[in-house]
Formats: sequence, C-alpha cells, structure tokens
Amino acid sequence: MAGGQGLGQCRLVDIASASNFHCFKLRHFHLDLRLNFAVKEITGWQVLELVAIQPGVQTLVLDTHPSLLIQSIDCKVPGTTGAQDISPSLIYRVDPFTDYGSSLNISLPAYVIRPHRAFQITVRYTTTDGPAIWWLDAELTCGQTRPLVFTQGHSVCNRSFFPCFDTPAVKSTYTATVRVPEGVTVLMSASRSAYSKQDRVFQFSMEYPVPAYLVALVAGDLQHVDIGPRSRVWAEPCVLTCAVSKLGGSVERWLNVAEDLFGPYVWGRYDIVFLPPSFPIVAMENPCLTFIISSILESREFLLIDVIHEIAHGWFGNAVTNATWEEMWLSEGLATYAQRRITTEAYGEAFTCLETVFRLDALHRQMRLLGDNNPVSKLQVKFEPGINPSSLMNLFTYEKGFCFVSYLSQLCGNVKRFDSFLRAYIEQFKFSSVVAQDLLDFFLCFFPELKESCVAQREGLEFERWLNACGPPLCEPDLSAGGVLTGPVQRLCDLWASEPPDPEAIANFNLSSWSTFQTVLFLDRLLDRSPLSHGRYQTILDEMNAEVRIRWLQIVVRNSFYPDLPRIRGFLHKHVSGD
Repeated sequence: MAGGQGLGQCRLVDIASASNFHCFKLRHFHLDLRLNFAVKEITGWQVLELVAIQPGVQTLVLDTHPSLLIQSIDCKVPGTTGAQDISPSLIYRVDPFTDYGSSLNISLPAYVIRPHRAFQITVRYTTTDGPAIWWLDAELTCGQTRPLVFTQGHSVCNRSFFPCFDTPAVKSTYTATVRVPEGVTVLMSASRSAYSKQDRVFQFSMEYPVPAYLVALVAGDLQHVDIGPRSRVWAEPCVLTCAVSKLGGSVERWLNVAEDLFGPYVWGRYDIVFLPPSFPIVAMENPCLTFIISSILESREFLLIDVIHEIAHGWFGNAVTNATWEEMWLSEGLATYAQRRITTEAYGEAFTCLETVFRLDALHRQMRLLGDNNPVSKLQVKFEPGINPSSLMNLFTYEKGFCFVSYLSQLCGNVKRFDSFLRAYIEQFKFSSVVAQDLLDFFLCFFPELKESCVAQREGLEFERWLNACGPPLCEPDLSAGGVLTGPVQRLCDLWASEPPDPEAIANFNLSSWSTFQTVLFLDRLLDRSPLSHGRYQTILDEMNAEVRIRWLQIVVRNSFYPDLPRIRGFLHKHVSGD
C-alpha cells in the first residue's frame, strides 16, 4: 500500500465506535448477499480476514445494530488442519451501545490469538429495517415501475448493513457477491464488477482500502450510458437521457482539471448513479460510484458544483480520510477548497466567488440561529457519548473548514505553491486516515520558512484557535473577483427592501438572464429581510428550478403572498412524496 501513516502520535479514540479496532488489523472482508425485495431483507454472510496486533486479546468487538439479526459466527485459521481449521460456532453476545448501534462481542478460541497470524471470522446474518438500507416501493421510484434499494453508510449507518469496525480510522479492501431477482441490476462502490446472467449473480471487488462508511450498494431498474473513457451515468430509464444531456463530456474535463491540480485519480472509474428524491442527502462520495439525487438535474449549476465536490472527495475524504467524525472538516473542508480550485480553473474566478459568497451567506445565517458560542461551530467538535455524528453535520464542517484551508493557502503567498503542497499531502497519506495534527505538521514541514516564522501562533489566527474556537471563521478569503456577479444581486435586494420601493428601478433588472446562483443569493438575502411591506410581490420567474422554487416559496410563506400559496402544495407533492 502506498502512502504514509496518519493518526498523529497518540492512540486514537473514536467515541462513535463500540469496536476494539485497535486490537486487530482488518486485511480484507467479503460479503455474500441475497436481496429479497418481497420482504425487504438482505440475507447472507460476511467473512472478515483479521490479524491480532495486541497481545492477550480474547474478544473481537464489532459495531452492529439491533436491526441486524445474527444467526451464527464461525472461525477459521487458513493453512491449519483438523480441529483448528474450522471451529464450531463461536460464543457471542450483542450489547447495547447507543441509539444508533450495538456492540457484537465475539469470544475467540485461544489458538487464534497468535501475533501476525491471519484468521477468518464468518458472520451469518439478516438485515431488517436498519438506517443504512432504504427499500423503495415502485411508486416511490422515478419510473414507478419496479422497486429499488440503496444503502447510505455515512456516518455510522453501515453497522446496520454488515458487522464492522465502523470507524473512518480503519480501511480495508473488500469483495462482494450479490444475488438478485431477474431484471435487477446491482451496483456497488467497487473498482471492478462482473455479472453472471445465468445465475443472476453480481461480483464486485474494491482493490483499494476504504473505510466501512464508503461501502455502498444500489439495486433496481438501472441502465447506463458511457460519458467518458472512465465514466458512465447510471439511472432509471426515465431519468437517463436527461442525466446524460446535462453532464455531457463535462465529467472527464473536471477529472482532468483535478488531476492537474492534485495528482492522479487513484480509483480507476468515476461513475454516477442518479437516485429517486427519497435519497436522504444531495450526494454521497462513494468511491468509483457517486450517489446523487435526481432532482438536482433541474439546476445545471447545482449539479455541476455537487458533482465536482464529489470528484474532489476522490482525493480529500476517500484517498485521505478524517480518522474520527470529530474532525469531519479534514474531508469536507479540504474537498470544498479543492472543488473551488477546480471550478476556478474550469469556469473562472468570478463564478467560484459567487458560489462561495452564496455558501458563506448560509454559514452566517446558521451562525445567527445557533449563536456565536455554540460548540458545533468548532472544527474539532467534541462528541458526547451517544451523540450520532450524522446529527452534527453542518455548514461549519464545510465552510469554516474551507476558510481555514484558504488561510493556509494565503500563508504560502501563491495558490500554485499550495497546490503542490496538496499533491504532496495526498501522496504522503494516500489510503490512510489522519487527524488535524498530521495535516498541519506536514504543512509546516513542507514550508519550513512558515514554521520558522511561527505562523501557527500568529496572534488572533492561531491554528489552535481555528480548530477549537466557537463562532465564525477567523478570516475569510478575498471574494471581490465575484463582484461583477454579486453586485447586481445586492443592488436589487436593496431596491426590494427600500421604503418606498422604486418599481421602475426594479423593472430594469432581468432575473431571467441571471445564473441560478445569482437568483438564489438574491432570494436568500430577500428572505433574510422578510417580512417586507405588502404590495410589491409578483411571481419572480415563471419557470424556476427546485433550488429557486424552494426559496421563493419560503418568501411566499414569510410574507403571506396568497396568489402563490397553492404552489407550495405542488412543490411538496413532487419533492417529498417522490412523484
């Protein structure tokens, strides 16, 4: 395996995992699964290949979930014969851990615990209604003809998909065999796949080490079109043509820009699968196969940003991963910075600044709601026992993290020098998990002149303060290059909120010529000033995409603009019910 070792100098603690992952090396695991759409269950087994790395350990503890029903657990030591080849069923118990998981405690035979000797644990199980697995009846899919199932592992959900070391600190390769009914196509976040039509069996192999949360599966009526030499789009047939037309040849272009900036794309393929509106988040960076919600196709600009962000995760988050969920910014903040480097190279600085202003506006809006001293605004969030890491996903992870990375770039004095640092960082820590100290130590070693000038202790901008202080970013990047796009937005917003309004001046603005990001920035800022005086409303655009519509409808509600109230029911019916 290429790359260096992260995790700083001290033993890592992951408060969100019940497992004793420090005691073992997970070399590989295999899943053998059968999907049953009729009863909405997955049955099968998992084989984990492990090596004990701590002396005296007698128990293997894995993360699991009450919805995951264990049938039996066996042990095998490859290369041995007789009684030690395959043991009888092992003794195990399942203990409560938190409301998002349990601990699976497996007693190991004495002959297994030998230093540096591999052994295999086989767990036979059935899944029921756990949080990782989403079964959609046909009427909840885009085509409304066949059911679909997908998994969503981030942050700590995959322990209800398969028993695991459910911590981003542990990475391994995996393989999978998936058996399905006729007419069902299965995809996984894997670098290789094969299909036996006669047996209706899909085979998958992920040859690069990944953490448990990045193992993903989707199965249903899916078809594909190749859109580049290493990319294809997957979707239900009714969505596929639109998805292909919106992406065109852009994905390969974005990958090439990213490789020029950050080094080779290490995952081989970059495919995208579009999922129904029931998908619980906008997009997920599963390696080799990005999951993304189909409603994003309504806005080309939001589609562009979200796909580029997931591409950036190929380097920041997937290749180099935050070792605990308390430092999610190491994935999301760096990926957001990388995304904006890509869009700057591909679409210019003004476009990137506009998108950044829009996001930072949202950050400050969230800050006003939470208050300056809310601990969730820290980059290094300290979880209390039992807190689900997914509940603490917020804009600070992305935007405050981005601002800190931008500040590090500014310290270099040259964005190209910082690009070189990021390439070296990826090469050093590729396929490992890191803590913030790994990143910052490597940064100061890469730029010794900055270390000598004590930039980490610069008053008011100390690295420690960036990481552990509550509140907004200590500084923000210069976004004046976006003024040509953000200036008209602010002028129109001021006109709409002025007393008395100037209808003629407002009429001089043609919103239909604006980009989506300009329009949503305007609506967000108008919403901040609502309620406004009555008598100046009209439907802003006759044809609005979902990102614009949801904001306009919030203004409608906040200002009791009755002519547009019926549109709210139509929006909710389409985007919440899945129609």
